[in-house]
Order: sequence, then C-alpha cells, then structure tokens
Amino acid sequence: MRLSELAQRVGGSVAGDGARELLGVATLARAGATELSFFVNRRYRRQLADTAAGAVVLAPGDSGLFAGPRLIANNPYLAFARAAALLHPAPQLSPGIDPTARIHASARLGQGVQVQVQAVIEADAQLGDGVQIGAACYVGEGVVVGAGSRLAPRVTLLAGTQIGARCLIHPGAVLGADGFGLANDRGVWVKVPQLGRVVVGDDVEIGANTTIDRGALDDTVIGNGVKLDNLIQVAHGVHIGDHTAIAACVGISGSTVIGRHCVIAGGVGFVGHLHICDHVTVTGMSMVTRSITRPGVYSGIPAEEARGWRRNVSRFHQLDELARRLLRLERSPKDAHDE
Repeated sequence: MRLSELAQRVGGSVAGDGARELLGVATLARAGATELSFFVNRRYRRQLADTAAGAVVLAPGDSGLFAGPRLIANNPYLAFARAAALLHPAPQLSPGIDPTARIHASARLGQGVQVQVQAVIEADAQLGDGVQIGAACYVGEGVVVGAGSRLAPRVTLLAGTQIGARCLIHPGAVLGADGFGLANDRGVWVKVPQLGRVVVGDDVEIGANTTIDRGALDDTVIGNGVKLDNLIQVAHGVHIGDHTAIAACVGISGSTVIGRHCVIAGGVGFVGHLHICDHVTVTGMSMVTRSITRPGVYSGIPAEEARGWRRNVSRFHQLDELARRLLRLERSPKDAHDE
C-alpha cells in the first residue's frame, strides 16, 4: 500500500515520497525499506536517525527529526496501530464445522460460522453470523455469542454467558465459573450457589487465562469496548464500565464497580464492594481499599492521589537521615550540660 493511501485511511498527512510502497510494520531498529515504523519516545532518537524504515509515523513537532518519507499524525501511536491493522489484516474466516466438533441439535448457528476441531457447543447456545469458535473451546448451555466475535482455542464459556458483537477472547480464558461465595458454619465453609451470569458488551477483548466469574445473584457485567489483559481475576458481581483498560495480573474482588474510561495498571488489587468513578487511573501494584469518587491518578498501598503518594515516598527515603538528625538534636542539650 502506498504511503499516501495509508495516510488518507488513518487520518494523517504525508511529508516526502507519498508513492513509497509499504508492505508491513516493524520497530525502528528492525524496519526495512518496505516497512513502516513509528516514533513517539525521545529516548529512541538515535534509532530514528539510524533507521532503514521505508517511512515513519511522527507527530508534527517531530517531523524534522527524520529526513525520509513521513506520515504525520497528531497521535502517532494511534495512527501506527490503524496502519498496522491495514498492512497486517486478520486472516479471513473460512466458514465450516470440523467433523470432530460436537454441536447439540438445539444450538443455533448463524451464517458463516466456523467451529474448529474438538469444540463443544451445548444445548440452546446461539452463535451469531461470522462467529469463530477455536479448537477445543467449550460453549455451554444457553450461551450467546454475538456476530463477528472470535474465540481463540481453549476458551470456556459456561452456561448462560453472553458475549456481544466483535469481541476477541484469547486462549484459556474462562467466563462464567462460580464466584468465591462461601458462608461459615462454625468453622466449616458452606458454598453459596452462584446464580447470576457473565454479560459482556460489544468490541471487548479478553486476554489469555483471564477469569470472569458469574454473579452470585446479579450479573457480572463487562461494558462495551473494555480491554482486559492476561491473567486478570474478575470476581462475582463486578461491573466494569465502557472503554476501561486493565493490564495483567489485576485482581478485582466481588461487587466492585469500576467506571468508564478508567486505566488500571498491572498488579493492582481491589477489595470488594468499592465504587470507582469514571476517568480514574491506578498505577501498577497499587492496592485500592476505598472507593474513589474523584477522577485522577492514584498510587500506593493503600491507593491515594498519586501526587501525594510520590511526596510521601520521597519523604520515606529521607527517613533515615531525618532520624539521625533528630537523634543528634536530642543528644545536644545533654552533651552541653555534661560539659
């Protein structure tokens, strides 16, 4: 694809040779003459100067840093992401049912569905048009999968789970397992039946080996456009608002509500029954123990506004010197009296 066409389709402009033919994308260090790369971090200026890329995506203010063909965009990383999708389109779906798949007679399959080897589709499941079910997937009784959604191999959707349109679920994800609901009878744990569902909106991506538990009574709900990384635990009754992104190894305890357009970094923990408002960012390895009612960036254990947390961390590193100074001050009057 020519650079000029690519720029038009991703919403950018061209500086230099717009006729440059591009076949793929690569990093600045690895890109060749037919590949597109991008530059957003000033730490990579040396790589930008040395790159053999056929073209580079840059912000308007960085255009002068590269002499070759450029795709100029206000958000270079977004433009690069869209360009990469155009240059590396997803494989075309080949509709059909593998003979080793087991599909219940009452299941309903839309047009152009693909069901791969040894997948299981249980009673009353519904698959929309263009759905892809990967090898060894399990689609339980009454599950609904919306049009154009894709399940990678070994995904498990347990009974009653609902998946919206155009979702992507990566290998090993489990949706609809029982939540961790237990009552204590004089030291003996008694299981609380988990009767809700998992309901996932449209355009959601769920990472490998992530688990989303069914609600105890009400549903566990994942909003439209949510992006979940690998190895995330979403407990029963959790609600995650539209277009929130959550990185790997996050644990969200039961009945917590996370708002829209939030960003949760890796390794964050949430205690149960919290309410997190819209437009909140929580930095990596923080522990959220209280509800957050004001948009902003939060850090620490327990999580607090990041600006205050950074000040406290800085003071903590000064603690030893402050203690030594205090000890010297406390000794000074006694030493003077002894003299």
